[in-house]
Amino acid sequence: MQEIINYVEDIKKRNHSSASALLIMKDNKVVLEHYNGFHSNVSHSQPVSETSQFNVASARKSYLGLAIAYALYEGKINSLDDYAIEYFEEFDKELLEKTTLRHLVTHSHGLHEKEDGTIFREFEPGQSWAYRGINVLMMTKLIRKLYQKSFPELIKERVFQPLGFRETDWYTKPNDNLVQVIDQPEKVATYKLGKSMDGLESNLHASTREFALWGNLHLNKGLVNGKQIVPQKVIELAIQVQNPFYLDDQLPHNGLFWYVQDQPRLKSEVGERVPKGSFQILGITGPTILVIPKYNLVVAKMYNKRYNYGGANYLHYLREFSNLVADTFKQTHEGNGNNSGRQIHKRNG
Repeated sequence: MQEIINYVEDIKKRNHSSASALLIMKDNKVVLEHYNGFHSNVSHSQPVSETSQFNVASARKSYLGLAIAYALYEGKINSLDDYAIEYFEEFDKELLEKTTLRHLVTHSHGLHEKEDGTIFREFEPGQSWAYRGINVLMMTKLIRKLYQKSFPELIKERVFQPLGFRETDWYTKPNDNLVQVIDQPEKVATYKLGKSMDGLESNLHASTREFALWGNLHLNKGLVNGKQIVPQKVIELAIQVQNPFYLDDQLPHNGLFWYVQDQPRLKSEVGERVPKGSFQILGITGPTILVIPKYNLVVAKMYNKRYNYGGANYLHYLREFSNLVADTFKQTHEGNGNNSGRQIHKRNG
């Protein structure tokens, strides 16, 4: 596993992140924890530790995805193939024509928003794939409408409280456990906080441990310590392929916002050597959860640098990392590797 640590640290250095963390769970046990660096890029900053809470940026989509899965399971959403206009009456009917909820949750909707708030169409729904923020905001607002509460409130009640999570939350005020985000290497890192805790902003922070446990909840389809915390069907809705058929078979495939490996695809953020059935979520500041059910494995890694993987190369680095993890644990799975048990690394500097 040292190769995985080396890779994480190499990315930290080349992308000017001041903080890194890595946690690996195998067979529901923590087998490696690694923490390095500081909460900010200024002198005398607090060292990274197991209680450090990183801004997970758009990885918050996986939490929203579970709320959407609940809405489907409980009949508040009839079907992902419902037309979006049935739920978003305030939108232009012609603009949303033929757009379904399935398109919205799999980035195949084709909608985009200008700086002045004007919404326009880039491509016809289901014809391509593009990561945009508008669908996340739309589905966030829909959950509030359906449940009369925000998706963070729903997930806290249904998941965080039963699991005893104390280090995952949407923050509006700074505290000593929060890792600050570096926008540019030459500028001082800042707290990424929101004005509210309603899920509309990227102010979700999580410790590396609870981030990994979130992945492990999905790995085990809602079963934790013999208790079904989340109905199995809810988890399955979130992590199975949900996108429409694409003419371009190299486009990423998605569940409810998770990237899902059904077969290797060149434009996917999951590497070609990662086994079928694996799934991943990531954020712009570097947080990533990779779940490989075939190896009963969860890997959570954290950074605090915006555009951590850099423009056009980000796919290469993400795929390379997931391939490295898959290669490492394939050896263990086949009985040829050496997994010597839990390792804890804490290194600052």
